[in-house]
Amino acid sequence: MATAIMLRTYGSPDVLVPETVEVGQPAANELRIRQTAIGVNFHDVYVRTGLYKTLALPGIPGIEGAGVVEQVGPGTEGFAPGDRVAYITRQYGAYASERLLPVHLAVKLPADVSEELAASNFLKALTAEVLVNRVHAVAAGQFVLVHAAAGGVGKLLVQWASRKGAIVIGTAGSAEKAAIAKAAGCAHAINYREEDFAARVREITNGQGVHVAYDAVGRDTFDGSLECLRARGHLVNYGQASGPIPPFDISRLMPRSNSLTRPSVFNYAAEPALYREMAANVFAAFSDGTLSRETGQAFALAAAADAHRALESRERATSIILKP
Repeated sequence: MATAIMLRTYGSPDVLVPETVEVGQPAANELRIRQTAIGVNFHDVYVRTGLYKTLALPGIPGIEGAGVVEQVGPGTEGFAPGDRVAYITRQYGAYASERLLPVHLAVKLPADVSEELAASNFLKALTAEVLVNRVHAVAAGQFVLVHAAAGGVGKLLVQWASRKGAIVIGTAGSAEKAAIAKAAGCAHAINYREEDFAARVREITNGQGVHVAYDAVGRDTFDGSLECLRARGHLVNYGQASGPIPPFDISRLMPRSNSLTRPSVFNYAAEPALYREMAANVFAAFSDGTLSRETGQAFALAAAADAHRALESRERATSIILKP
């Protein structure tokens, strides 16, 4: 038997209540995982509130975790009991002390990457890897705009893009968060509550604009992000923290031959070979210092409601993980 957070209805964090569940034996091409650290993401909040109705209820939320292989399904190759693994999944089920996991989702952890480090960062770091290497290949000397630069993905984007030699301009919602963005590698950090970020970007780039703008904020920053682009600049919208973007007239891209993309890391991770290549790049980035080795604030699995409250408060600058 295992402990899991079974979501039975949408609502406040109080709906996240632990229950005892039966896990069962792994089938062919499955692993039974004893989870030691579970990532908590805003995606989980959107599922809990019903904004995303992508988890059939009742169901166990959570899209990433790390732990130790306990059992290997019959005929399953490449893994053995005792292997440490991490994963991301769109099939949910991470908020549990043990789980069954399709073998293609599991990635072995190198010795220098702890389960806590992986659960705190794997999804976010994979997202950053996709954004700087695949959606737009960031190059030395390029101007890069990163919104929410002190946030989970934002900070990793800043670190990775600056290591590539880009001139990173970050935005944040307070002086404290602007300082975090600057420490992460931003050449310029803008407190968007006190400055017009689009005007400031134009000033920093001598009126040329940025080569790429990474925007996870959505509605509140979309028009300004588009204004920040130079000729042939690329706007990458990968989230909607402030709400969805209203219907968009594509002809607005024409005057400067701009491009717009809305990527999802899961579409890249769906290809097993590419998923493992991305994971290898992430682990190498932690090993060589490209990405900082920050682990998240830990809550007990049974205190998942408190973890969600902490995440929604937006007062912390670290990731959040659950510990079974």
